[in-house]
Amino acid sequence: MENHTIHTKTLSRLLQIFDASFPSGSFIHTFGLEPHVLLGVVYDSQSLKNYLLNVILDQYQKFEFSYVKKAYKNLQNNRLERLIKEDAKYTAMQSYELSNASRDLGSNYLKHINFDIKKKVVKDYFNAVQVGKTEGSELMVLSAYAYELDVNCDTFLLFWCKKNIVNIAYASLKIFRIKPSQVQKLLFEFDDLLEALIANSAENISNFNPLFEENIFQHKNLEPKLFAT
Repeated sequence: MENHTIHTKTLSRLLQIFDASFPSGSFIHTFGLEPHVLLGVVYDSQSLKNYLLNVILDQYQKFEFSYVKKAYKNLQNNRLERLIKEDAKYTAMQSYELSNASRDLGSNYLKHINFDIKKKVVKDYFNAVQVGKTEGSELMVLSAYAYELDVNCDTFLLFWCKKNIVNIAYASLKIFRIKPSQVQKLLFEFDDLLEALIANSAENISNFNPLFEENIFQHKNLEPKLFAT
């Protein structure tokens, strides 16, 4: 990850929009945490850490990380039409429920951040979302806003990924008995891994997550999602 100094104002805004308690809300897909717990695969802090690491390796590295890097390239090159195509592709590769949640959250985020936008490509993309020309997925909207704030791609992904694994780990507290202090400790341990994992994301996007697919096949009626607003 390249060295990059984040201005205080920018850091403050990132912390604000990534706070799940803020009215813009948040959506976390747990990628099979519940059936992992039911099957006894996740039962303590170490198994939870392994699960979270596998989510990053099987899901984020091969899908979301690559998607955001493509989005940043299009933003940097002012390629609005290509940005819109990538937005549609990302939505099409998700499940129906997840894509709907992503669009809803993207629209909600836009209500809270779409003001005083300076960069033309970001302003044009946000306008395209508002008039229904593009999907306006949560991750694309947030990527565009991070680009507006001059946050580099890897730094944005670090904030976004850490937010997600924190919220998934929080969900684990509701499902099985684990001490909050143990969760905090294992989350701290990810700080030494995330930079390398983000840097080594896949070149080609894939949305196949073997952990998620296997466990959902065994528990077809179990919803592997957490909504937090």
